[in-house]
Amino acid sequence: MAVSRSTVTLAYEQLIAEGYLESSRGSGTFVCRELPDQLLRPNHKQITRGAEAPPIRLSRYGAELKDDFAYPRIPPGFIRFTQWRPDLSLFPIAIWRKLVMRRLRSATPELFDYSDESAGYGPLRNEIAAYVSRSRAVRCTPDQVIIVNGSAQGIDLCVRLLLEPGDQVAIENPGYQGAHRIFAAYGARLRPAGIDDNGIVIGDLSKKARLVYVTPSHQFPTGVAMSLARRLELIEWSRRYNAVLVEDDYDSEYRYSGPPLPSLQGLAAGVAVIYIGTFSKVMFPSLRIGYIIAPPSLVARVRRAKWLADRHTPVPDQAALADFIAEGHLERHIRRMRRIYGGRRDALVEALQRHFGDRVQIRGDAAGMHLLVRFLDDARMAEKAAAAKVQLVSSAASYLTEAPSGEFILGFSSISERSIREGIRRLI
Repeated sequence: MAVSRSTVTLAYEQLIAEGYLESSRGSGTFVCRELPDQLLRPNHKQITRGAEAPPIRLSRYGAELKDDFAYPRIPPGFIRFTQWRPDLSLFPIAIWRKLVMRRLRSATPELFDYSDESAGYGPLRNEIAAYVSRSRAVRCTPDQVIIVNGSAQGIDLCVRLLLEPGDQVAIENPGYQGAHRIFAAYGARLRPAGIDDNGIVIGDLSKKARLVYVTPSHQFPTGVAMSLARRLELIEWSRRYNAVLVEDDYDSEYRYSGPPLPSLQGLAAGVAVIYIGTFSKVMFPSLRIGYIIAPPSLVARVRRAKWLADRHTPVPDQAALADFIAEGHLERHIRRMRRIYGGRRDALVEALQRHFGDRVQIRGDAAGMHLLVRFLDDARMAEKAAAAKVQLVSSAASYLTEAPSGEFILGFSSISERSIREGIRRLI
């Protein structure tokens, strides 16, 4: 087979570039004594097998990380009430793809470099400051907004900055298990405070608490919205005992009746409130973009802590999100999903009341993506549900004290109204 001279020359140049051949002027071209593939392979003859390595000594933080956080597998044919996450099939992916591609087509090399702004992409911080101001009555400037990788990193940074091992943290009981784990892993002493129909019970708060973690807009998992009077009472308590309030506003966009109450942050004057928000619930979880709105005195510290943790959140994603908000896509999507999720919540409440009547207790306001439900006369509901191919999750992990029997967290946001009705019918 005839091969052109240029093809042979190119082949030789490529082999030389990759380290397989070496050329010596006046002598010729030769195979290298050490081939690149050999340099990448370990010399197994030099590896000796000895005794097993001793156990690695873990820090207190490492020792606390015992469970695997895995979501339960969905068996075939099961109806799943164990997720309170967005319905990803309804996200406007075509719009998101268009915005991402537009950013990539017009991108300069700087978009892919390390960012000088550990606090986040400036235009996105501007959009977030305006968004929380009009939707949640948060008072802030863009300089107070720090972009983080989801609300969990926001909580983690707060712990690093504010707590020493052994410090007391007042936390809702029942409450968000992820926050429990983060605080405990850093050695904080958790002090549970009960939840009534108005929110966290102020009388349960430890006067020695360095920090109070709350979800006032839609308490997890009870669904209670903290009343205005209770918010003001909590702010006054914080002022009296010099405690920092961490306000986790994870899904306040989904409120189905009445106007939303103003944020704690917007009400507090002279009290340190750290406001944490996320786009995981209103968009899609893998986006991993959340934000902290820090008091002015903490901004520089939070920025530095974020830089030390991971430099910054990916800039291309931040840029696309800034466009998504600025062009009105976020609020249009929220309005649409609020109507759909509200219908699914109504379907779940109606099915529970129709099939169980006064044998079921439903707690919480008309908001969010889940319900806290207690079946009052059926201690074997978990077994019955599994036999009927319905997946439920107990609320027990949300409690720092003994959990009531027969209580479950029922997510409704990611399953259809038809599946919701059929799932509850199967539990009869």
